[in-house]
Amino acid sequence: MGDMRPTMDNMADPILLEKIDKLFATGVGEHIALPQIVVVGDQSSGKSSVLEGLTGLPFPRDSGLCTRFATQITFRRAPTKMITVSIIPSRGSSEQHQEEVKNWSKADLEELAPAKFAQIMQEVHEVMGLGHGDQKGTHGTFSEDVLCLEICGPTEQLFSVIDVPGIFRKTTAGETTKQDQETVLAMVKRYMANPRSIMLTVVPANVDIATQEILTMAEEVDEEGVRTLGVLTKPDLVDSGAEKSVMELVKGVRHKLEMGWYILRNPGQKDIEDGTSDRVDIERSFFRDRAPWNTLDKDRVGVEALQVRLQEVLADKIRSEFPKVKSEIHKMLKKANDEHEELGGERETAAQQIHYLMKISMAFQKVVNSALSANYVGSDWFDQFPNLRFATDIVNRNEVVATILGCHGHSYQFKNDSKTDQKSVETTGDEPKELATKKVVLRFHDNFDELDELAADTISIPNEPARDIIPWLTNVYKGSRGFELGTFDSSLLAMTMKTQSSNWEAIAMGYIKDVISMAHRFIKTLLGLVCPDRRVQDGLLSVLMDGLFPRYQKALENVRFLLHVERRGTPATLNHYFNDNLQKSRQKRVRASVEGKSFTSDTHGGGPLVRIEDIVETRSMSNVQHVVQEVHDILESYYKVARKRFTDNLCMQAADYYLVTGPESPLRLFSPEFVAGLKEDQLMEIAGEDNALRRKRKALVKKILDLEAGKKVLS
Repeated sequence: MGDMRPTMDNMADPILLEKIDKLFATGVGEHIALPQIVVVGDQSSGKSSVLEGLTGLPFPRDSGLCTRFATQITFRRAPTKMITVSIIPSRGSSEQHQEEVKNWSKADLEELAPAKFAQIMQEVHEVMGLGHGDQKGTHGTFSEDVLCLEICGPTEQLFSVIDVPGIFRKTTAGETTKQDQETVLAMVKRYMANPRSIMLTVVPANVDIATQEILTMAEEVDEEGVRTLGVLTKPDLVDSGAEKSVMELVKGVRHKLEMGWYILRNPGQKDIEDGTSDRVDIERSFFRDRAPWNTLDKDRVGVEALQVRLQEVLADKIRSEFPKVKSEIHKMLKKANDEHEELGGERETAAQQIHYLMKISMAFQKVVNSALSANYVGSDWFDQFPNLRFATDIVNRNEVVATILGCHGHSYQFKNDSKTDQKSVETTGDEPKELATKKVVLRFHDNFDELDELAADTISIPNEPARDIIPWLTNVYKGSRGFELGTFDSSLLAMTMKTQSSNWEAIAMGYIKDVISMAHRFIKTLLGLVCPDRRVQDGLLSVLMDGLFPRYQKALENVRFLLHVERRGTPATLNHYFNDNLQKSRQKRVRASVEGKSFTSDTHGGGPLVRIEDIVETRSMSNVQHVVQEVHDILESYYKVARKRFTDNLCMQAADYYLVTGPESPLRLFSPEFVAGLKEDQLMEIAGEDNALRRKRKALVKKILDLEAGKKVLS
């Protein structure tokens, strides 16, 4: 072979070239684009003859053995002559096919005579399941497997080229189908799309290049023509007078390519049948003696010139791309290892599944602990996903509910409270805009579909409390009084308290449903982070919901309990602020009644004074008015104490204890104890590996092994 192929003495960076070829051998080319020369063209373009001229290999000319798969041909320098033939199975083939293909090889061959080569190619077709001639293969007409020919010898120069099947427009009955046509086209496009490949586009000189689909395909992936090298064949068949347009291509006058055009004279059928003619001699004579071809630049004609040029461009390409390839391998290997780590260990047995879920649950609880203690520096997730800052969100929501209860909790505005007093309730400054504009918004977090049963729509409340509290209290008193003299029945306070606090239910339910939504969102977000496998996520959430739902219900039940106690129970308090508030209310009422009749006197220190008769006159009122005023003051004093007590209990019991920090908090459900209690069928449903996951794991393992082998080649 070495004497058939012209020697290339200007080899640059043989070590780099050899490393790239070894990367192909390790399978890295399946994962990363590697620098390579790809020979492409139509079936009738003379592509096989060009390849034969470049490699010196006697490719079979039997139509049944035409190129039906990609062929990688590599030449290496070695002390002894040796030829090795092997097959790299396609990534998507079955395990059985991959095993059969890997087990087939021909090693330690000293030569590849035409007859021997044809015999090997027949075997290759059979191993790939293609058959040959009239025999039908089991895997179709074309294969995604790659045939590898490695030729070593003391005179060989390091060189590598990949040949792919020629594209065709018409199918042949009994041999090729429309599906075959599409398969070949997709295969060729895939090799051409490699941004690090050099496309050797073979085009017959005796046809109009505008009709050549291969050039259009090359332009689609290489618009600037920086990695396309054109090769014209069959100049001996160009019609007289048409030579000028062909020569303009070679000279770069039209359809300019940065790497240029080369023209070759392949052996004709007569030359092949002769058998004694030397291809190189015939080609040299043609471009030396035949006009007008003998006027072309000698660096652009003949297979020898093409070989030298290919060697140069491949060496340049490898030199420029090698650092990028090396970097890509390292990055891809890290990513593959990370993905494999995310999959966890194999999960075929219950013990493996428990171990896998235990690790996830411990990671989950670690973040929960940080979230509840507001320790947000321990993980970047708190910056990337603000809803994981659970403690902060709860505190902010607590302040909002306190503000809403203070501003909108009462149905009637108390007489001693002004509009300013109602707005003076302490706020956080972070309330939603709707709250600041007096629109009463009770929910600030969306519901989840799986919680629809718990999160039914909350009733609305009036924007502002009613102003006519005295007429209302008068009607209530008149409609319920008995034979009391100057006082009222104790049930009157319970009746008025129930009405005055009627907004509490909507406000409290809106609050607790928000906290439930916040807790559920936290759980789902964190679950997605500690367990990226969507199938396991869904399985876990499905089982967790059996425990989460009752915990959410307990929080709602506690709110209903608190509402019942405060609004329907017996009004009671031991808080001394009740009496303080009552005295202040009475004082406010007296002060307001005499404020317009006060005067100042220098003899009494200049302070405001009121005559006793004015006070007596002012305080003169009917029995009904007196009782109603007492009811008002007692209701106001008790309401303020009860509202603050209810707000605290709502936040501390219903929210904090049942939903946040309590022992039965939903955030504490997914734990190692929970995993340990799962049954085998639940473990399999949640963490068992399906076929898709097994395939993914297997592909990742192969990818990691390939890339590690590639990394070793580069080290």
